[in-house]
Amino acid sequence: MKQNPIYRRETMVRARSFRLALVPLMFNGILALVALLNLYSTLGQVKLTAEIQYSSFLNLYMFVAVLEFVMVVFLMPAMTAGSISGERERRTLELMLTTKMTPADIITGKLVASLSMVAFLVVSSFPVMAMMFIYGGVTLWDMGLLFLCYMTAALLAGSIGICCSAVFKKTTAATVASYIVLGILVAGTWVANQAVLYLHQWGGEAWLVSAGQGQAAEHSGRFLYLLLVNPAATFFLTMLRMAGQEQGSGLVLRIFGNHNMEGIRSGWVAGSIVIQVVMTGVFLWWAVKALEKGRR
Repeated sequence: MKQNPIYRRETMVRARSFRLALVPLMFNGILALVALLNLYSTLGQVKLTAEIQYSSFLNLYMFVAVLEFVMVVFLMPAMTAGSISGERERRTLELMLTTKMTPADIITGKLVASLSMVAFLVVSSFPVMAMMFIYGGVTLWDMGLLFLCYMTAALLAGSIGICCSAVFKKTTAATVASYIVLGILVAGTWVANQAVLYLHQWGGEAWLVSAGQGQAAEHSGRFLYLLLVNPAATFFLTMLRMAGQEQGSGLVLRIFGNHNMEGIRSGWVAGSIVIQVVMTGVFLWWAVKALEKGRR
């Protein structure tokens, strides 16, 4: 990427901008404020009861990790949705297409530049996450797996944003479309599973049997596999694995239903990450084709 002029230009412009200091300050400030307030509340309970609940520190780690995941997923489309459409609105896209750069160079340069910023934010937040090292329960391997989930979700969200930016001519339309597609992947797949679960509970057994999904247990059948494209479900299962709560009957049943958890636990995270990377490639291919059409 050092030879990509788009990447070099984007990183150079971003390095000279005041936003390079302001965005990490706000990002880590929110995380640190939430972590310190929760830590202060936990220590206050220790003073009152004289009992140390170490599970509360692990819950604090999970809460901060979930907050960071939400911020990363919703920040990435905002950073990439105007990458191509913004150049088109400034009337500089036509000049870029007349150079020796290919549409793939433009797309990858824009995406990797935004992804580098998100990686910088995630890495800069590790000192806040490392506060849990004082009390134990979290290892460096856990943080590495967490970083992998962050970057996979950011890559998928960024590819959606840059694809919409290449397809739509206006930045506003591209931003709205990016969040709609992301909402379908995150909320739509979960709603589909919950709808099938409700149909099963409220007399939908006959419909499920006709669809070939059986009636032995209360679960969503083949609709479960829609969650493989849901980065939030993958992150959720990863956090449960870190906390040793994979067999928990509360949140797991509300998300996945009464499925065979052994199959979900064995290869769900790895398979979901692979599928999301493939989806990223599809969105980038679509964006490149949209630019090639404009170039012709």
